[in-house]
Amino acid sequence: MLDSVHPSRQAAPSDAAPGIDIWTLAFVVVVGFGLGCLAYLLAHVNWIAGIQASLVGSEPRAFWYLSRATAFVGFGLLWLSMALGLSITNKLARLWPGGPAAADLHEYSSLLGLAFGSLHGLLLTGDGYSKYTLGQVLLPFASTQYRPAWVGLGQFGLYLGLAVALSFYVRRYISYRWWRLLHYLSFAVFALVLFHGLFSGTDSATLWVRGIYLASGVSVLGLTLYRILVARRARTRGPSRSSRPEVCDNPLRRRALY
Repeated sequence: MLDSVHPSRQAAPSDAAPGIDIWTLAFVVVVGFGLGCLAYLLAHVNWIAGIQASLVGSEPRAFWYLSRATAFVGFGLLWLSMALGLSITNKLARLWPGGPAAADLHEYSSLLGLAFGSLHGLLLTGDGYSKYTLGQVLLPFASTQYRPAWVGLGQFGLYLGLAVALSFYVRRYISYRWWRLLHYLSFAVFALVLFHGLFSGTDSATLWVRGIYLASGVSVLGLTLYRILVARRARTRGPSRSSRPEVCDNPLRRRALY
């Protein structure tokens, strides 16, 4: 005898599971978009010639454009790392996204910012107009082509950023005091990179770029001042359970404590 299902228990058409899941749909859309772009490029061969000229022509510009783009991405990641680090110390991260999540984002954005900053400098070696050598890119203040002082400050800031990034990995081998002192270098890194972009960036004269630098600088300054106020208020109230250093074996929570 066949089992029967009561009509009231049959799934309504609106409750039925979709025939294709969201990830498969996204994959199909991405592949379709990519194939469409490829077909468009193949149909317009002059685009390919333009790309070849930009990369290996008499005046290659692709390296210059990529260097400028990676500079803005690296600066944005550096600002994000600073904002997250300050939000951890002044307890704003408890509101969003939470201490452990903010600590991880702070660390990863710092490392990514360092990677994009390094790529920004290395790409200049492929630009035929600026003609930077690898030695001039790696050695601060070694270049003389374009505003050497401000370019050198950016290079020096990159190496300071490397020292701050390494502090994430030596935390267990050094004292908390030394780790905190290393992290204070983040303020110097941000200031050096900000002045480097402001006074040596070729886009700094545009209004939107100045707006980015102004907004990032003011926001970091505001978060810093708020951090100082929070610290002074905690000292005025005296030791409390919330202001004492916590001892925790969880590395995520330990990274969130400064």
